[in-house]
Amino acid sequence: MSKLSNTADEILAAARTFIVSGGYNGFSYADIAEVIGIRKASIHHHFPSKADLVQTLLKRYLDDAVTGLGGLERNVPEPPELLRAYAGIWARCIEDSSMPFCVCALLASELPALPPEVGLEVRAYFRFLSKWLADVIARGAETGTLVISASPRVEAEAFMATVHGAMLSARAYGDVLTFGMILTPTLRKLNPAAD
Repeated sequence: MSKLSNTADEILAAARTFIVSGGYNGFSYADIAEVIGIRKASIHHHFPSKADLVQTLLKRYLDDAVTGLGGLERNVPEPPELLRAYAGIWARCIEDSSMPFCVCALLASELPALPPEVGLEVRAYFRFLSKWLADVIARGAETGTLVISASPRVEAEAFMATVHGAMLSARAYGDVLTFGMILTPTLRKLNPAAD
C-alpha cells in the first residue's frame, strides 16, 4: 500500500473511530474535519468520496491484520496459545477502549446498505481471517493440541462468530468481562487439556 500523508492518516484514524462508535452512516466529512481541524475540501482531496475513504481504511485494516497475525504466529507457535493470544488481543482492546469492536464485523452488519466497493473489502477481511483461523485450527487438530468436532473451516467460522458475538455482548452490557466469559468455554472446548 502506498505511503499516505500524515493528514490522510489522521483522516483514516478519525473515520475508524467514527465507524466503531456509529457505523458507516454515523459520520460525515464535516465530522472528521471538525475533529482533526481541517476543511472538508482537504478530506475530498485525499479521499474523493466516503466510499473511497472507507475502502482505503479497510484495505489498511486487512494489511494490519495480515502483518499482526503473522507476527503473532512467529511469537506464539502452538495453536491453542495462538487462539488464546488472538482472543487476548481483542480482550485488551475492549478493556482499554482502544478498539472495542472489529471495524469489519461492525460493517458486516451493514452490508446491504454499504457501497459495493466497501462490501468487497469487508468480505476480503472475513475471508482472510476465516482462512487464518482454519489453518491454525487444522494444525492444532493434526498435532492433537486442539480437539475439533467439525471441519477446521467450520470450527474457524464458529470461533470467529463467537469472538465477534462476544464483542457485541460486551458492548451491549457495557461490561468488558463479558467478552472473556463468552470466549472461555469456546477455548476450553477446543483445548480441554488446558483445564
